[in-house]
Amino acid sequence: MHSSRENDEHGTNPRHPQTMLNLLRIQNLALIDDLAWEPGEGFIAVTGETGTGKSVIVGALKLVLGERADRTLLRSGASQCTVEAVFRLPDPAALNKRLEESGLPPCESGELVIKRQFSATGANKQFVNCSPATLATLKTIGDDLVDLHGPHDHQSLLSRERQLDLLDAFADAAAQRRACHSAWKTWQQAASEHAALRDAEESSQQEIELLRFQVQEIEAADIDPAAETALEEQYQRATHGARLAEAAAQALGILSDAGDSLLNRLPDLQRAAREIERLDPAMTAPLQSLANAHAELEDLAATLRDYSESLDLDPAARQSLEERINTLEDLKRKYGGSLEAVVAHGAKAASRLASIENRSDLLAQLAAAEENATADLRAAATKLTAKRRAAAPKLAKAIARQLTDLGFKQSKFEISLEAHAPSAHGAEQADFLFMPNPGEPAKPLRLIGSSGEISRVMLAVKGALAAQDAVPLLVFDEIDANVGGEIATTVGRRMADLSHGRQVIAITHLPQVAVAAAHQFVVTKNVADGRTHSRLDPADGEHRVAEIARMLGGDTPSARQLATSMLGGSQ
Repeated sequence: MHSSRENDEHGTNPRHPQTMLNLLRIQNLALIDDLAWEPGEGFIAVTGETGTGKSVIVGALKLVLGERADRTLLRSGASQCTVEAVFRLPDPAALNKRLEESGLPPCESGELVIKRQFSATGANKQFVNCSPATLATLKTIGDDLVDLHGPHDHQSLLSRERQLDLLDAFADAAAQRRACHSAWKTWQQAASEHAALRDAEESSQQEIELLRFQVQEIEAADIDPAAETALEEQYQRATHGARLAEAAAQALGILSDAGDSLLNRLPDLQRAAREIERLDPAMTAPLQSLANAHAELEDLAATLRDYSESLDLDPAARQSLEERINTLEDLKRKYGGSLEAVVAHGAKAASRLASIENRSDLLAQLAAAEENATADLRAAATKLTAKRRAAAPKLAKAIARQLTDLGFKQSKFEISLEAHAPSAHGAEQADFLFMPNPGEPAKPLRLIGSSGEISRVMLAVKGALAAQDAVPLLVFDEIDANVGGEIATTVGRRMADLSHGRQVIAITHLPQVAVAAAHQFVVTKNVADGRTHSRLDPADGEHRVAEIARMLGGDTPSARQLATSMLGGSQ
């Protein structure tokens, strides 16, 4: 089923293109098997009898805007539901930048295509410009494109955070709000750093004592990794001193000290060698080394004598060396397995100790930074507060005027600003207060029980903020419930006013609202082959007159006459 119509005299000027929903394609959702809807520009009314499926249009939009899929809405017998929305974007530059940041393709030919699929098995798929996307991305994009409102769906208006956003939009306080948020982030970082160091200061005494012990222990050892080998050799000599002395004495005895020592017998050896050389000159070369033997043996004897004298057989000295070796081995076991590792650990501990012991200066610096950041935050919040306090009574007055037109002749509307400590969003909290009836105190909107009252307040807020509201598509799902008569006429007129420069879709039962629309579409049900199907068709000419007459109470000659009059008066 395809449903569209051209702009008529109620539409916006096509020479000034606007961002709008160009096409909504629905397959297998509730009673709709296949629908392709081109709503057109300006104010669009969707009407039809109760139960025909008008709100399925809203449900489909919610799906493409990232809301949870309700599998019970899958058309009976179908395995998969698909909803696709095509938006026209005269200037997609800002959106393209956001899409690029999300790794999604840009809009081509000024069109954004969002597609959502879900199945009976629970599988969900979503696409932006034919590329897979997350539900969070759909919701982020949708928040800038569509504003949905239903008779029981005013949480955004009841939220004090949202009320503050609306006030800031009216006050044109975006720059002050950004400055406040930036100052708050700076303050938050400064306060966090100060608190972290302050808390560390209070809990680090045990660490300080441990670091001091480690530094003192390592420094007391006076470690020289390069001397470790020589120290170990010295310890070995001290440990085996008696045996080394005995061996050295024995060697000296053989070499020089005994009567038949080598040096004492060497002259005899030399005489015998000379006799051999005289008798056999061929032996001169082999016996040549004997000439140097005497000098070398004497040098060896001197070396052994000096070595023997250098041996320290003092038990105290040996004990001192042993203690030194044990100290170094103990440090290596504690701090890394080598003397180099021990020295490195000592340096690191000393640096950490110095940073802790000297952080009183750093604490003072961080405290000053936090104090400066606090002052900057207060200054930024004060500027934002000034904007809000100047704008609050003006916005309240504008909303009150709208409410008067919507039937609240003696109502009051106020905006309360409750101060609190400066935060990312300023130094106050907004509360919209409404007094629908004289003699009653004004109450926060969240405490107003009537959905009809809240619907009209929401419409009044939208009207007062029309110039600041940049969302191009407003969807009202029967928010005109519980109103009628002249008020219904005003509601229709307000929706038409809101459609100047944007698209407004209203699901309505009120003929006074429907006749104010630029385009009207009628949802009907029919049964074919034993299955119920919903249709959405444009209402033109006599078809529209008949539909307005039905909404007035029945398609009778008098109702048609009144419908014709109402449509003529809305032209």
